[in-house]
Order: sequence, then structure tokens, then C-alpha cells
Amino acid sequence: MLEHVPAWLGGLLRDRRAGHAKLVAADPKIRLGVDTIDLTSPAFAPGGRLPVRFTADGEGISPPLLWGDVPEGTASLALIVEDPDAPAANPLVHAIIWGMPADERRVAEGAIVADGAGGPDGNVGRNSFLREGWLPPDPPTCHGEHDYVFQLFALSEQVDLGASPGRSAVVDGIADRVLAAGVLVGTYSRDQPAAVGAAEAGQVGTGAIATG
Repeated sequence: MLEHVPAWLGGLLRDRRAGHAKLVAADPKIRLGVDTIDLTSPAFAPGGRLPVRFTADGEGISPPLLWGDVPEGTASLALIVEDPDAPAANPLVHAIIWGMPADERRVAEGAIVADGAGGPDGNVGRNSFLREGWLPPDPPTCHGEHDYVFQLFALSEQVDLGASPGRSAVVDGIADRVLAAGVLVGTYSRDQPAAVGAAEAGQVGTGAIATG
């Protein structure tokens, strides 16, 4: 992954980022209403730094999540985690879960793993590395702070997204079915100084070396 990208290159790419406007929750197809879901984690505060164990610098397991009540009429829940600060054309997808029961209120620590055909508690989709499960945060050194945006959607239907869906399938599948959404942001960065003689760190990247 991108832990091996030189600090000087991370600095040069610092101004290239996908952008928060490209998150799934901001997609015009989704049409969010006024209802919100209280989405939190016992492992980090909203807007706080992710503990190392959830990143590529640690164990790389997925963090625990908790949420409150969902609207009446909710048939299922879907979760997508994206990094809009990745040096790429679109946010980097770190996790997808869909088909969670409407009465579910948590995702346990380390629970976002490849599940093959899925199970009764939800199905796991493909991250941006085209694998099922949690893609640990792995921002380039000196690229600055990255937001990791956990987006939970309450859906009016139990949607069928097929086997191991990716981001596009999620957007198409939940479009016009979102009753409410919850958003939680955790941050992470590798801000070691660039090597002597290298350009100073700036902000963003190119799609060719996307990582986040």
C-alpha cells in the first residue's frame, strides 16, 4: 500500500484530493431527507483521530460503530466508509456493508471482514482494492490529514446489490430508498517531515497512486 510512498512525493501530491463533494452521501441520486441517525464509535470521538490499531500502521482491523434509532419503515441498513482526501478522482472506499437488519444497532470491532456469500447480519462489499472487508487507512506520508467518513443509510427496502458490490452498485441500489443517514468522521495522517532537499508537503494526489 502507500506506506512506501516517499515523503517528498506525498508532499507534492498534498493539494490533490478527491473531495468531500464526491462522497456517497453527497451524490444527487441519494436525495437525503431531514431525518438523521446518531452514528458514533466508542473508539474515537467525532472528528477525532483513529487509533493506530484500525490503520495500516497497526493491526488494521475495523473500528466498532454504534447508532441510535432509525425511522419507522426502515427495512434494512447499509454502511459505506470513504476517504475523500485520497489522491484520486473519487473517494477511496474502505468498507461496504449492506443488508443489515433494521433492528441492528452496532458493528463490532474487527467485524468488517470478507464474508464470501454473506450472512443474516449483512453482506460485505468490495473496497477500492477490489477485496471484501476493511481496507485499513494508509495515507501517504506528508500528504496531510485524511478524513475517513463512515456513512450509514436507513433504507425503505431490502435491496439486492448482488455478490460483493462496489461503490457504483451501492449508489444505484440505495438511490431513492434512503429514509435517513448518519455520518461519522475519523481522521488519520502520516505527517513525518519530508526528506532534506525535497519539496515541502502540500495537499492531495493523482489517481495513479491512490491510497488513503
